[in-house]
Amino acid sequence: MKVTSRGFTGLPAWLWAPAAVGALFVAVPLAGILVRVDWAHFVPLVTSEASLAALRLSLTTAGASTAVVLLLGVPMAMALARGSVPGLRWLRTLVLLPLVLPPVVGGLALLYTFGRLGLVGRWLDLLGVQVAFSTTAVVMAQAFVSLPFLVVSLEGALRTAGGRYEAVAATLGASPTHAFRRVTLPLVLPGVASGLVLAFARSLGEFGATLTFAGSLQGVTRTLPLEVYLQRETDPDAAVALALLLVAVAAAVVGLAYGRRAGGAR
Repeated sequence: MKVTSRGFTGLPAWLWAPAAVGALFVAVPLAGILVRVDWAHFVPLVTSEASLAALRLSLTTAGASTAVVLLLGVPMAMALARGSVPGLRWLRTLVLLPLVLPPVVGGLALLYTFGRLGLVGRWLDLLGVQVAFSTTAVVMAQAFVSLPFLVVSLEGALRTAGGRYEAVAATLGASPTHAFRRVTLPLVLPGVASGLVLAFARSLGEFGATLTFAGSLQGVTRTLPLEVYLQRETDPDAAVALALLLVAVAAAVVGLAYGRRAGGAR
């Protein structure tokens, strides 16, 4: 019997069953939101002054925190993937800790570090700088929880790419900085892009650390997830409408980014 590779995926047929269950596990709760939406009043609910202010703040702070993640996460991923100094395994554990910590614990850690009486905050307070319960605190909370997403994505891409191209560049006289800029980054750009998309989406949905460290001041720290939580107690229809809006924005961000990446891979 002749076996060809044409159309062969190597995927066992039985895997489709648990895969379908997993897809339903995600899709059905989202469908529950769609069923519950008051479509007759959807537009007024999501275009109220409080809703638009929360959406603008969420998009602005998520963009700022993603920029912070880019500036800090790329060097961290490079150090973890290519570094050879002792203690890197502990650094990796430390970097990935926010992935498993409850967000409220991360918020408390930031509060006791940068709050007025915190480890660093008390010195900042002497200089007249207050970080907690400000828009800056929102950005810091979002960056704290989303940083590991870029680091994990990029470190995996760096390990997959290997270091042979940088080694060739070095033999041709390229400095480490030049090789990093002209060789390494172009190789792992898809990993950077996917990590940034995940970081942005995670920042957009951040709740626990933001509430603990930044509070819920309208127009200052009340992001869209906080607005959804508050509206749930007073106006459930508005909460459901805003929840659907948050899902739509996050899905659009992830879908556009990954769709472009998949299109470029064809």
